[in-house]
Amino acid sequence: MSENLKTSLRYYGISPWEIEVIYGFLNSRFSISQEEIEPNDENFVSFLDVDIPLAFNEEFFQWFDFRRWEKIKDVFKEMKRRRGSGNALKIQLNFLGDPKIVFVIDIDEKRWYDNAIEKIDFVLELLPYHLNPEKLPSDITEIIYRFDTNSIRWRLNSARSQNKEYVFRGDSWKVST
Repeated sequence: MSENLKTSLRYYGISPWEIEVIYGFLNSRFSISQEEIEPNDENFVSFLDVDIPLAFNEEFFQWFDFRRWEKIKDVFKEMKRRRGSGNALKIQLNFLGDPKIVFVIDIDEKRWYDNAIEKIDFVLELLPYHLNPEKLPSDITEIIYRFDTNSIRWRLNSARSQNKEYVFRGDSWKVST
């Protein structure tokens, strides 16, 4: 799996120290391109978008090393702690499998933010159910998860195919208008 995999970091409002630490953890497994971008969401002071060029699955965590993953999660939690409550930080993790799995972490309350970070790994257990072709709209290329603070877990939020967008409501997919 380590044959020169490339990842990218796009960010704004992230300190050089934070980028350096994240870069260090990823650099041992990937070649990295990084780009400081202009702020594109007025609701957030800081934004980090990370592409992981592998599928979100058990093999990824075994290959990447679970301890390394735990350290990255610690950095994400420290980033939130340094910024305080409110919508100060948004992180988007993109696992580039088929379909692409995206986690959007944009919770204002620190304890829920930390909880969301800790529970990303738990989605692995639900993935076979969520990706069941009988339940998923056809030709999906991307699935987006958001953390639900009411149920205290990650939930399917939306999905995209080449020409349609869907939202997950209740227990089914609906075409987005």
